[in-house]
Amino acid sequence: MGVIVQKYGGTSVGSIEKIKAVAERVIEGHRQGHKMVVVLSAMAGQTDGLIDLAHKISPEPDLRELDVLMATGEQVSVALFAMAVKSMGYNACSLLGFQVPIHTDALYGKARIQDVDTARIMRELDQGRIVTVAGFQGLDSDGNITTLGRGGSDTTAVALAAALGAEVCEIFTDVDGVYTTDPNICPKARKLDKISYEEMLEMASLGAKVLEIRAVEFAKKFNVPIHVRSTFNREKGTMVVPETKDMEKIVVSGITYNKNEARITIKKVPDRPGIAAQIFEPVFRSGIVVDMIVQNTSEDEITDLTFTVPKPDFHRTLKLVKEVARDIGAEAVLGDEDIAKVSIIGVGMRTHAGVAQQMFKALAKENINIMMISTSEIKISCVIEEKYTELAVRTLHEAFGLDREAEPES
Repeated sequence: MGVIVQKYGGTSVGSIEKIKAVAERVIEGHRQGHKMVVVLSAMAGQTDGLIDLAHKISPEPDLRELDVLMATGEQVSVALFAMAVKSMGYNACSLLGFQVPIHTDALYGKARIQDVDTARIMRELDQGRIVTVAGFQGLDSDGNITTLGRGGSDTTAVALAAALGAEVCEIFTDVDGVYTTDPNICPKARKLDKISYEEMLEMASLGAKVLEIRAVEFAKKFNVPIHVRSTFNREKGTMVVPETKDMEKIVVSGITYNKNEARITIKKVPDRPGIAAQIFEPVFRSGIVVDMIVQNTSEDEITDLTFTVPKPDFHRTLKLVKEVARDIGAEAVLGDEDIAKVSIIGVGMRTHAGVAQQMFKALAKENINIMMISTSEIKISCVIEEKYTELAVRTLHEAFGLDREAEPES
């Protein structure tokens, strides 16, 4: 039997009773002969509580010290879990990020994993222990504690699975797999048996909250199979795996939405070389991620430029762009927070024509206006008014037949 890495999220370890239930489940795998490595998030609500404490001290807490504080949430989880395992008669060892160690860069709050030293974990496994590792945290080259950002425990788990050559990385959460869309707004959503890394990457980047995008990137790079499943039942979930030929026969695999974006338009921008770079340079320098960018056809060497940013960065971006707009002589800067992005995703789009037209017709039938469009090989995204989000998702889910079991073409 080989190594299995399991990750349990905050709701899965949200109480002492739940931690004991997770310990019992992990012990089952251990009894079957597997070498069990368990990555835990902080108990539900604990991370937000720590952030609140920090902001009571300072409206802008020092980022290094904030990471030191935030890392304590996972420390509580792994210690309690190891205690639970030991109380049930089995041996366990808890390790924090710096004890593994998990090496990261020095970008506090958004650190990226650079390397994982597996020697300590392997020693503990070889002595018959269940190893539990604090998710979400690491160590920079100067010995400082770092955190990986929200959802970082997924990334920790997949990185460990890759480094340890694990058979599978099981992500346990409060949902029982990856669905064709959000079942909370579309009751006809179906759980998928499997999905490709490429599709999951698009879904994660476009609003699906089941997996963190960097975790999927790691899995794809190192060919780690991910099994997304529920902590609260024993049913098989969804496998995230390399693309296979039969996946291309299904045109659209899922529908996502994102209400966490805002739109900014710069009116009457001089259309000459270097202007776009000048506009976006302070935005990128501030670490703000720009998503969709649309530039209108130039008339009399004047154009309009529209782009989207995460909603939390909206006001900061607006301020930066207004300063640049004055410098370049643009007429005005307009902003809109009442938007949403709805996307269809599927590797089958590569080999099927007319998918975009089908999407546009379905939205038009419900009088939903499209403000912006972006495409890739396997996705089409439309920006619409936020109030139409749920209607758009249900409409597209039905239009592409996702409410019934897929019947691949022969």
